[in-house]
Amino acid sequence: MNNNTGTSLWQIAIQKFKRSKTGMFSFWYIVLCGFIAVFCYVLAPDNSNSANQMHLEIHSKPPGFSVQLLSIPSEVKNQQSWFSVFMKGKQNSSTEIPIKSFSVKNNQLEVIKYSDGLPKEFPASYEKYIQQKTFYLGTDKYGRDLLSRLLIGARISFFIGFIAVFISLLIGIPIGAIAGYFGGKIDDFIMWVINITWSIPTLLLVIAITLALGKGFWQVFIAVGLTMWVEVARVVRGQVITTKQQQYVEAAKALGFSDFRIIFKHILPNILAPIIVISAANFAAAILIESGLSFLGIGAQPPTPSWGAMIKNHYNYIILGKPFLALIPGLAIMSLVMAFMLIGNTLRDALDVKA
Repeated sequence: MNNNTGTSLWQIAIQKFKRSKTGMFSFWYIVLCGFIAVFCYVLAPDNSNSANQMHLEIHSKPPGFSVQLLSIPSEVKNQQSWFSVFMKGKQNSSTEIPIKSFSVKNNQLEVIKYSDGLPKEFPASYEKYIQQKTFYLGTDKYGRDLLSRLLIGARISFFIGFIAVFISLLIGIPIGAIAGYFGGKIDDFIMWVINITWSIPTLLLVIAITLALGKGFWQVFIAVGLTMWVEVARVVRGQVITTKQQQYVEAAKALGFSDFRIIFKHILPNILAPIIVISAANFAAAILIESGLSFLGIGAQPPTPSWGAMIKNHYNYIILGKPFLALIPGLAIMSLVMAFMLIGNTLRDALDVKA
């Protein structure tokens, strides 16, 4: 009977969620961002490692800029597995030279370089390596494809949310459940730790942990996760204090079930709704914190693309007549954070039993 009731309540919540247009739009937008994050090197026009193919001659070009490129194959041939290319991109990409025009004379390929307009000769066989390339979102200050770096940067911004939320749940749920279930001195001690951690500004705490662990990709993920468990623990503690007074918990104690079984098999499954809502909010917060760290220079290190780092490198271009260089990654951060906040609000309404 209880199982059927539980199932029907979840079905009602799913139906209420599906009726929300903003919730469904946010859900499919997050799914799209997740797809892009996973297959970024497949989708990116520049699938070199970190989309770091520089063309200083064509830096800071507007969206839609098109130019001819002579791609000179790399002399170093390293065999890469498809999985390595999928995860890290191509290690040894060709050297690309922007050109204005080209012609074949006396069995030699003569190109006019984009940078200085001077001619340069190559073997005639190199003609097949000339192609027209369009930079759909323009180029950054180093002449790198902005679209490719935006797509690859989505991997960091998206997966930091997953890892940070996972770490926060892994730490926060057991601590909050133990504090709420046992109470007394255990609850007092845990709440003392939570209040101390809560009193420290989140960004300062993340910076301190990052500096202790070192700069890098995974260090930021761990640092953000270690600062977000407090909110989860407080929510879980409050829910457990209320739920442990229910009759089915008293019945489980009377049957001699262990405290561990009562907490994790009987109480936690019934307080999943607020945990899901707080996880969605933490997902959005993790993206913002990572962007802030990258903007300060202690997030993902160059040349790894990150939306926050892209803003840091180009925010001064806003007053130089090329605001798109900073606004495009800014809009990407804003849209993804807003999607998670909207889906969190929709989940809160859908999982509200009183509504």
